[in-house]
Amino acid sequence: MPATSVPRRALTVLAVLPLLALAACGYGSQAKDHGTAEIAAGAKKTDGLDSVRIGYFGNLTHGTALVGKRKGFFQKELGATLARYAVFNAGPSQIEALNSGSIDIGWIGPSPAINGYVKAGGRNLRIIGGSASGGVKLVVNPDRIRSLEDVEGKRIATPQLGNTQDVAFLDWAAGRGWKVDPLSGKGDVTVVRSDNKVTPDAFRAGSVDGAWVPEPTASKLVADGGEVLLDEASLWPDEKFVITNIVVRQEFLEKHPKAVEAVLRASVAANRWINAHPQEAKKAANEQLALDSGKALPAEVVDPAWSSIRFTDDPLAATLSTQARHAVDAGLLESARLDGIYDLAPLNKVLAAAGAPAVDDAGLGAP
Repeated sequence: MPATSVPRRALTVLAVLPLLALAACGYGSQAKDHGTAEIAAGAKKTDGLDSVRIGYFGNLTHGTALVGKRKGFFQKELGATLARYAVFNAGPSQIEALNSGSIDIGWIGPSPAINGYVKAGGRNLRIIGGSASGGVKLVVNPDRIRSLEDVEGKRIATPQLGNTQDVAFLDWAAGRGWKVDPLSGKGDVTVVRSDNKVTPDAFRAGSVDGAWVPEPTASKLVADGGEVLLDEASLWPDEKFVITNIVVRQEFLEKHPKAVEAVLRASVAANRWINAHPQEAKKAANEQLALDSGKALPAEVVDPAWSSIRFTDDPLAATLSTQARHAVDAGLLESARLDGIYDLAPLNKVLAAAGAPAVDDAGLGAP
């Protein structure tokens, strides 16, 4: 059974994070089913289910879910079982929704998946597939920061304490020899935890000097006069690292394997279509963002953001292990055993049927 030992202060903060997110947005906004798919005449329910509840973020790094919904991939594979959706603002709230049974399957970043799995003693979720790599940048005010060395002493925003980008920035800062208290964010660099929705305002107001953020926030900052100082992909072998996973409730996986396979078939088909039709896929993702949020992204934001993200079925499991180690090194977790976090058998079955090679769980697969 996976085990972990977490510092009391870190455990307290990490336990509070879901409550804060829930207070802000509940279990996520129930997105209207704006996708173009219709249930085909004569279609049958999958696993006898009336619906499958799918969660995702309104981020381009969740482009597989955005396109899968907009172009009807999920509904097509689920037949007469209705694909229902919930849009989340933060990982902790999505983990809470998964734990409570409010959603069945979700697209989520690596740190929330790690934290959720560890805190539940490995009994709540499984990672069943990959979705995206890359799309994270350090964007700075060029009048205040002209080189990597200039970051010392400055105020840098990350989306949330302990989130994927927060951990990455703390690890990068430590690698440069800078000391930062992981909880307060104070030190040789000041880390300002700021929601992606408000970071552009903070950047324009000058209250932060830069931000380590995912797309499309990074490109929004560039459109506001920022400059990309570092692309996180440059720090990883082959410039690949997981930014979005697919997770499922373990109970749902056990009881409804056919429904899980249907969602995975839709994800694989969506990624294949995205990579074959990048311009059409970008348009579809932006259309879905507009339907979910009421506003599409302008071309100067969506174009560079989309081009920096790689969509892949591979969960890049080895990079998840590295990210977990970064969280330990940063002081947010004392240790984290991820044994059993992956169950890639359903995905590899889908990939084999599609004539694609199997993906690897880096030794972290469920027994």
